[in-house]
Amino acid sequence: MPQPSPRSDAQPPAPERRRLFADLTPLRTSAHYRRLWFGSTVSWVGQGMTSLAVSLQVYDITRSPFSVGLVGLFSLVPLVVFGLYGGAIADTVDRRKLGLYSACGSAVLSVALATAAFAGFHRVWFLYGIVALQAVCAALNSPARSSMIPRLLPPEQLRAANALNSMVTTFGMLVGPSLGGLIVGFAGFQTAYLVDAVAFTASLYAMWRLPSMLPERTGGKRASVLDGLRFLATRPNLRMTFFSDFCAMILAHPRALFPAVAVLWFGGDAKTAGLLVAAPAFGALLGGILSGWQGRIRHHGQAILIAVACWGTAIAVFGLTRNLWLGLLLLALAGYSDTVSMIFRNTMMQVAAPDEMRGRLQGVFIVVVAGGPRLGDFLAGSVADLTSPAVAVTGGGIACVLAVGALALYGRGFRRYDALDPTP
Repeated sequence: MPQPSPRSDAQPPAPERRRLFADLTPLRTSAHYRRLWFGSTVSWVGQGMTSLAVSLQVYDITRSPFSVGLVGLFSLVPLVVFGLYGGAIADTVDRRKLGLYSACGSAVLSVALATAAFAGFHRVWFLYGIVALQAVCAALNSPARSSMIPRLLPPEQLRAANALNSMVTTFGMLVGPSLGGLIVGFAGFQTAYLVDAVAFTASLYAMWRLPSMLPERTGGKRASVLDGLRFLATRPNLRMTFFSDFCAMILAHPRALFPAVAVLWFGGDAKTAGLLVAAPAFGALLGGILSGWQGRIRHHGQAILIAVACWGTAIAVFGLTRNLWLGLLLLALAGYSDTVSMIFRNTMMQVAAPDEMRGRLQGVFIVVVAGGPRLGDFLAGSVADLTSPAVAVTGGGIACVLAVGALALYGRGFRRYDALDPTP
């Protein structure tokens, strides 16, 4: 039998008022969501530490940049493959248990990394295997955790919750690697892995305190990946959220060119490349912090199209500038726009999709988020090799704007999507 939405600890939402900073209402009104948010924050920082520590350890063993690059491949493939199946599983079983067991698996893997490092067992194949298993756990955990949120909060608070969630991931990506580098430098790989394992206890505690989260299913058959894809194929507004993201992530994603442009355009070095990588993440964090104004936006599809167009414009202008600080400002603007788009896309998926499909849609979302930027890196690198980095960056930004303009002309219903009357 379907379980009722567990919102007994939630209070009526505060009346909407003009605000600049993030709406904290979900944290105030739902103890379950508050614990889940805090646990995710701590866990993301720990995962960021481990991600850097594994890369540093692989390089310490092999002295090969190619071997370090394989770490990303061993993480990407399981994430894409199991992302779809993780979503189908989340639409079949108790999502609380799936989230709890997958988080336990990630914690055990961090303990395995720490134990091997303490024992002096330094084998690259072992690190690759652990990274792949961690990606499997993440692919199972993410759809379960994301599909829980609409059961913990009323629909009018989901936009604010997604803004808060965006701050979690961005904060983890910014702070985790920096903290991991310091810990590895002062106390070794084993300490970084051990801290990550301890950090998972916050997420485990939050999952443990949740009520049962069985999907609200209308049929008796097992949830299928193909059924989820068929559902998406017949829901134009939800489908457009993925198409719009592809415009940005595939056509205008210059991250792979940052090491080259740092030297060629700005006369810098690795530190300059680091600034270029950090600038979009900083802008993305601001996108979550300064998200209060988004509560007054009803036409979410229109907001997504404008945000993606702003991303493409910022990237195109970045390709024309040779001033480092202006370039960093433009990349931060792009990161801010990406967060705005992501908040509204997630909100549309959570509100317009039925509960029985939310896990599978989140699985598709994982594939898009994990695979899109990699395709973008490949495209940008190929175009830059055939022409120049400037053509790849500026041309990609212009292509993004043109593509999203075409989507705007094609998707009239998407432009008119109203949060007060959500239509998938």
